Amino acid sequence: MPSTYPNTLALSSRVLRVLTQLNLLMGVLIMALLIASLIAEAPVMRALGVPPALSNSMLFIGMRLIMVIGICAVSVVHFILTRLLMIVETVSTGNPFVAANAARLQAIAWALLALELTHYAVGAVAASVSSAAVPLNISWGFSLTRWLAVLLLFVLARVFEQGARMREDLEGTV
Repeated sequence: MPSTYPNTLALSSRVLRVLTQLNLLMGVLIMALLIASLIAEAPVMRALGVPPALSNSMLFIGMRLIMVIGICAVSVVHFILTRLLMIVETVSTGNPFVAANAARLQAIAWALLALELTHYAVGAVAASVSSAAVPLNISWGFSLTRWLAVLLLFVLARVFEQGARMREDLEGTV
């Protein structure tokens, strides 16, 4: 085993912990923005680029709905990051092919699928409240890469499930 392998796992663990904290911070910031938009609507919407003369209640509702979806996405990302951290920890102990990791990978795949669907929900909300006067420009659309990542995770979960089963069978024969 190369000597960089444990260092890579330690680095991965640290990066995942930092990303988890940054994700939670993002959730707090989105929540603060949502609360601020309810308390001081005009200044917040002006700061977000919506001129007061062109303000539109449907646009404000849509923007707030996008914030709520963002808060939900933060919890999904937190779920993914914590599961990845658990997988890294089992790999660092030298025991990656366990049923728990297969279940974690499948859960991550479902969560990533949910994130992809929220991506489309945000785009649909933006498109429905956007107008020519005040366009809500959110780049969204189909991404083959993201859908392939979802499929790859489902396949990888099955690979880990088979690997765990084979390992259990091997340990039972020894």
